[in-house]
Amino acid sequence: MTSPLRLALHPLHLGSGVVAVPQPEFTGAMEWYEDYIARHGADGAQGRLVSQHSFRDSWTSWEMHPAGEEVVLCLAGTMTLLQELPDGGTAAVTLAAGEYAINPTGVWHTADIAGEATALFITPGLGTQHRAR
Repeated sequence: MTSPLRLALHPLHLGSGVVAVPQPEFTGAMEWYEDYIARHGADGAQGRLVSQHSFRDSWTSWEMHPAGEEVVLCLAGTMTLLQELPDGGTAAVTLAAGEYAINPTGVWHTADIAGEATALFITPGLGTQHRAR
């Protein structure tokens, strides 16, 4: 048995072959994500990054995952997910602790935070794109 790891510090990769691989300490830098893709990109669309993040401010960017759907599970506080839908419409859903939502494949999304919130993300990281909000 290994020592316990804190998800907020060491995200987890779920990959092909039904493996679970602890990741190096999360830095928050885009280079960390680039290194993650270099380590696990061979898993293609089947790979998932499981991570936990806490927020005090609304996100300053939009993101989109072309390889699959992302699950967002609010663990504490509240957060509002905003999505730009393919038909040009928008959607918003406010999550409280214990509630989750799915960001569909290829849908741009961001989040507004009122106060503080912590969420768990299960993300198909391959090809993820970002743009300013």
